[in-house]
Amino acid sequence: MPSLRVARSGDAAPPALVRMRLIATGLLVAMAALFLIARSQQGVHPAWGYVQAFAEAAMVGGLADWFAVTALFRHPLGLPIPHTAIVPRNKDRIGDTLAAFLRDNFLIPSVVARRMRRVDVAAAIGRFLAAPPERGRLWKGASRLVADILESLDQDRLGGMVKTAMADRLRRMDIAPLLGQALDAAIAENRHAPLLDQTIRWVGRTLEANEHLIRDMVHQRAGAIMRWTGLDETLANKIIDGLHKLVADMAEDPGHPLRQRAEEGLARLAFDLQFDPVMRTRVFTLKAELLDNPAMERWWLGMWERMRLGMLKAVRNPDAAMSGYFGDALRQLGETLQQDAGLRRTINRFARRAAVGAAADYGDGIVRLVSDTVRGWDTRTVTGRLENAVGRDLQYIRINGTLVGGLVGLLIHVVDTLL
Repeated sequence: MPSLRVARSGDAAPPALVRMRLIATGLLVAMAALFLIARSQQGVHPAWGYVQAFAEAAMVGGLADWFAVTALFRHPLGLPIPHTAIVPRNKDRIGDTLAAFLRDNFLIPSVVARRMRRVDVAAAIGRFLAAPPERGRLWKGASRLVADILESLDQDRLGGMVKTAMADRLRRMDIAPLLGQALDAAIAENRHAPLLDQTIRWVGRTLEANEHLIRDMVHQRAGAIMRWTGLDETLANKIIDGLHKLVADMAEDPGHPLRQRAEEGLARLAFDLQFDPVMRTRVFTLKAELLDNPAMERWWLGMWERMRLGMLKAVRNPDAAMSGYFGDALRQLGETLQQDAGLRRTINRFARRAAVGAAADYGDGIVRLVSDTVRGWDTRTVTGRLENAVGRDLQYIRINGTLVGGLVGLLIHVVDTLL
């Protein structure tokens, strides 16, 4: 697919746009010359009448479409004709419409919920845990972490635990403040930055793999005129290019506004986990649902038994013992997620609620950001960017108008001659 680079203010017109303008204008001039030649030769042969009719109608069609295309971006010939210079006069409305399109198709909680129903998050996690990429390095790193934790615990207390008490202890434990404190500590030491980087890269890969969904959505919602002129494909390209640029900017700029919003959201989540009763209740409810699931309970009890048997061996030789054990535990969790539909539903429900909550909390802010950004652009900047982006395709309208107009004029002349 050809690149549709967004031109900056002051950029010269792209060579492809200049070339298509010359072709469209050259065709119009050629029709004018052909009309003059045919008019001068009208008495020589009757066939020149058909040529004159074609050229005359082609000039009318070409001029009409030149006026229509030019009127989008400026006043034709500098004349202040009403309903021309449409883009400059409606810059703010264009920004509001683009923001509304983004909101109505991507950021409404009901839309997010409907699309999240088609995504099996738990199954994807299960497949990753059952067969993760770079398995050895991941498992060994996690094994060393678990071994360090086990070595730091009171072995007598840990050894006195029984497997039947494990679920009860977890049930009574208020884990929300612990999660909040851990998240606070991670943010304070900037340990969350690699996670944000990985998330942004994942978003970029996901966007690249699902570009066709955006194209299909724009094509389905575009009007017949936009589809006929190919503007729906151009709009889809602009949306996709803009999203790719947004993801790239977030990956490269630690101070990007959306990245700062994400960090603010993490800080707010850490605070809510510790002090917000509603959030703590949600976490408690989710924990209870997970513990009440029979498959999850069996997994917890089995993991505890294996942990108890392998504890001393793990402390003595973490690389040899824990790599195999911890890998088995992760693989078992992944297989459980793939096989247990009830557990998958619970996790998917949580993921759906989280996505819907994010859309509800931050959707309006993103919409305002898009609208305010377009409103803040200089009128000349907006006009130049849009014209450089879609102007090449609009020149095809001029060419088609010239040729179609000529054919219609020729057809009318033939009918008039026959009658």
